[in-house]
Amino acid sequence: MKTFIRLAEVWVPSDDESLLELAGGLFDSAPAFGAVTKQMCFGRAEGLPGRAWDDGHPAMLRKLEGSYFRRAAAARAAGLSCAVAFPIFVGDVLTCVVVLLCGDTGSHVGAVELWHNDPRVGTDLTLADGYFGSTSPVLEILTRDTWLPRGAGAPGLAWQRESAMFIDDIAGSKYFLRGAEAAAAGILRALSIPCGVRGNDTWVLSLLSSAATPIALRTEIWRPDAAGLQLQCAAGRCEINGPLPCGSSNLWPIDALGPI
Repeated sequence: MKTFIRLAEVWVPSDDESLLELAGGLFDSAPAFGAVTKQMCFGRAEGLPGRAWDDGHPAMLRKLEGSYFRRAAAARAAGLSCAVAFPIFVGDVLTCVVVLLCGDTGSHVGAVELWHNDPRVGTDLTLADGYFGSTSPVLEILTRDTWLPRGAGAPGLAWQRESAMFIDDIAGSKYFLRGAEAAAAGILRALSIPCGVRGNDTWVLSLLSSAATPIALRTEIWRPDAAGLQLQCAAGRCEINGPLPCGSSNLWPIDALGPI
């Protein structure tokens, strides 16, 4: 099964905080691209990870060639066409930059959306940028004209609750405001993630998944327990086996699930 997101990377600051270094990545579908990536690091404002670090908020490239993306030739050879990077800050301190790379636009139904609110301008989320692959242009046009108040739609809910939101069935959900258009385009599920950015603006990353090319083969949301010492699976789905077991029986130490 093909996935809309092909590769994932996590970049962390070096000991002297002058560079971003690769902490981990998933490169199974593009080992040559992975080999190039493992030899690289990024300074502030350099390449896509460095740009997200310097800007203090997510950055998207809908087209890698002809951009500031430093690995464009390797990406072209691997069939990668788009990437989004989102930094994770605690206060003003950067903990990591996550980069997701997507495949060819001609055969992938799904979407990666960046929603933004500038409190100096208004009170709603608007689409800062989006990548829709071969998804119906009707959904893209509607999305670019949409304003989401706090608590409205999956991105607005993620903003309001300050937590990732997973909608397993868009067609049957009262929370997904573009449900009819999304269902007509073949979109089944949505995952919205509030981004811990620098400053007072709000940014939400939203991933829309279809049956033919899901965003990923497996989606999980983990939240800290009451003591803040362990992580508990709060929601999840495997595209092969269906919904994942959640609750207190699925607890892990807070540092056991990787670099994020």
